Amino acid sequence: MTPARFRKLALSLEGVQEVPHMDRAAFRTKRKIFATLGGNKDVNLKIDPVDRREGLMEAFPEVFRSLGGWTRLGYVGVDLSRVDDELLRELVVDAWRDAQPVARKKGRRG
Repeated sequence: MTPARFRKLALSLEGVQEVPHMDRAAFRTKRKIFATLGGNKDVNLKIDPVDRREGLMEAFPEVFRSLGGWTRLGYVGVDLSRVDDELLRELVVDAWRDAQPVARKKGRRG
């Protein structure tokens, strides 16, 4: 996966915007950032739940790496040059879904 293909994938999802985030490009919904793309051809991607995140890092240590404190918050570094395209597509779609605004239930107060 190239950075250009990743960008195209992320921006193809409904409601995603690319915005600057420190020295990276962030991909976000109205609710939150779910991925950032760095100049060094890596992606930081939100992967939940924790067992999925840890399982990927254990099974594919050359592809998925811890980002220290950011990993405790759900983000994992992904080497675009080594990741399987279909797996990455699945992870990006899941991260995008998790970043969607929460629908509020209408009810009466009182």
